[in-house]
Amino acid sequence: MMSAPGKVPEPSCPICGKPRHGRYRPFCSRRCAHIDLNRWLTGGYAIPAAEEDEPAGEAAPGEGAETGDGEEAKTGDGEEG
Repeated sequence: MMSAPGKVPEPSCPICGKPRHGRYRPFCSRRCAHIDLNRWLTGGYAIPAAEEDEPAGEAAPGEGAETGDGEEAKTGDGEEG
């Protein structure tokens, strides 16, 4: 049987595909709502991001400052090393 023309079919539960229940909308049950919440809280819906390379000439945080010739920069404490 075909549905009436122009009528949009009722969306289903995004977790299990069963018909939605008004009390737990957009889910069909409390169980599916909790499954979805758990996925959000544990990072299951995180969008993967690509790491960007550091631009040439910039040191990454935590790396010692170096001069262009490979020697560490002087600290300016007045002592020759």
